[in-house]
Amino acid sequence: MPLTKKELTNRGLEEVDVVLISGDAYVDHPAFGTAVIGRIIEDEGFTIAIIAQPNWQDDLRDFKKFGRPKHFFGVTAGCMDSMVNHYTANKRLRSTDAYTPGGEAGFRPDYATTVYCNILKDIYPDVPVLIGGIEASLRRVTHYDYWSDALKPSILEESRADLLVYGMGDQPLRDILRLLKKGVPFSNLNTVKQVAFLQDNTVELPKNKNWETIALSSHDVCLEDKIKFAANFKVVEVESNKWQANRITQEIGNKTLVINPPYKTMNEKEIDRSFDLPYTRLPHPKYKKRGAIPAYDMIKFSVNMHRGCFGGCSFCTISAHQGKFIASRSEKSILAEVSLVAEHPEFKGYLSDIGGPSANMYKMQGKDESICAKCSSPSCIHPVICSNLDTSHKSMTQLYRKIDAMPEVKKAFVGSGIRYDLLADDFNKNNEDGNHDEYIEQLITRHVSGRLKVAPEHTSDATLKVMRKPSFKYFHKFKEKYDKISAKHNLNQPLIPYFISSHPGCEDEDMANLAVETKDMGFQLEQVQDFTPTPMTVATVIYYSGVHPYTLRPHKTVKDKEKKLNQRRFFFWYKKENHAFIRKSMEQAGRAELADELIGKEKAGGRVPKWLEEKRKNQLTRSGKSRK
Repeated sequence: MPLTKKELTNRGLEEVDVVLISGDAYVDHPAFGTAVIGRIIEDEGFTIAIIAQPNWQDDLRDFKKFGRPKHFFGVTAGCMDSMVNHYTANKRLRSTDAYTPGGEAGFRPDYATTVYCNILKDIYPDVPVLIGGIEASLRRVTHYDYWSDALKPSILEESRADLLVYGMGDQPLRDILRLLKKGVPFSNLNTVKQVAFLQDNTVELPKNKNWETIALSSHDVCLEDKIKFAANFKVVEVESNKWQANRITQEIGNKTLVINPPYKTMNEKEIDRSFDLPYTRLPHPKYKKRGAIPAYDMIKFSVNMHRGCFGGCSFCTISAHQGKFIASRSEKSILAEVSLVAEHPEFKGYLSDIGGPSANMYKMQGKDESICAKCSSPSCIHPVICSNLDTSHKSMTQLYRKIDAMPEVKKAFVGSGIRYDLLADDFNKNNEDGNHDEYIEQLITRHVSGRLKVAPEHTSDATLKVMRKPSFKYFHKFKEKYDKISAKHNLNQPLIPYFISSHPGCEDEDMANLAVETKDMGFQLEQVQDFTPTPMTVATVIYYSGVHPYTLRPHKTVKDKEKKLNQRRFFFWYKKENHAFIRKSMEQAGRAELADELIGKEKAGGRVPKWLEEKRKNQLTRSGKSRK
């Protein structure tokens, strides 16, 4: 698609129907939202041009190069929230950007969606602006912004955008385009599902006899009352995950935010249509001299089999944006994409990933969809796996084998993480066809590239409950099965577990226990993650408000920068510079024995810890009584 004025002219076009602005470099690949949205716009018969990573600090010529579009400007910050893209969990500026040629940082602003929209509104005040992507989606209502440490209103208020598409935009975008083609004014698109907009408080809500309306506590009330803010979140999450959802409203000053209900999850035909569009699967040629785009290099030989995740983890935005119901592609579509990947001039026969947000959820859905239609639970597998969820891994196992059988494929790896709890028989009772061991054996023997990533996230049951994750005992069960099958085939492919520190509900003692338990299992952790509060997650609401949005009960949360760093130190117990801290903190917690298990006991002649001194006194007392 055109990225320059010259390319537009070469197509014989002087103006376009839609101009799409993105914070990412333009890669024409189905893993990049800008490409998907652009190709859908073309597929509906509209002309489009793309402005990728425009300069927002000069005379703004980038925003003007294609002139005024006929219908609207589309704006997205890119594949990531711009603040997550820019800053670490400790608010340190990142030195690289995976979505920019050469990995170079500094090519998009903070709060990119808002910055781009305000520039457009200043230059073209009468041209509608439609926003979407993960940054807009997860900031659609009053939300806590970690980087400014403030509660912010809907992004529609600060960006001055006219309409917001939340979640995966394929369905609402097609309906918007079809209505525009019929001559419906942009201002009348407020009846489309899965969009949000602002209107004056005095204006009556658009009529729809099929929708009930739920009013949230206003933005002003949320600023004064953290509990009301937390209670709002529960409503938003529940309604976002329902097939028959309600419309949501929220007052912001003298305006009303209106969020229309979402579409039902895409069916196989619909999702295939998005993935089967004529992508070149390459970065735009303009970037050749600027270096590789790291995010593209990571996925250029991978194939995404499905969207969505029914895990509902408290810290994760996947289900908040993609939805909890799984949209799976057909085998035909997936195998056709594998053939396209194989045509890439650099392809050597190795697929880096055949997976999805959680690799082993392909084709999983409710056995009785009428039950799913009424469900309002944010997770299908927490606290237990829903008895109505079909968790068969048969379809995946068969698809893996078909990909394996393709002559152009030497190896097809599963690079995205799997949900090990779906494969632990003690936890997942829905194993009617006995497919778990068959899938694991297929995975281990054919699709592991040296090591397999899994994410238990913690070992403390209390913390895991807040995370909406299963007990760590099921990781032990899975590891036993994994090790047994690996030994059977004489394979040495270690499991790589991922953990999070300073998550709401986690204390220093929990981190010490985590370090001890993983050490006992033979892990010396290298890859760790500090909890980052991102908009639209349960954990972020707890972090800001101090209470769980579903129970409104308090949970402790580490906020101080030094304390957050201290929790990370337990991951690296094997480094000498952390020993003094570990011993001191565990002594203060009355659990000095944990320090001994991690880093060994105090050396002879050194200071005797208080707990050990007391223990020796008690032993001497008991010994004396025995002699008497």
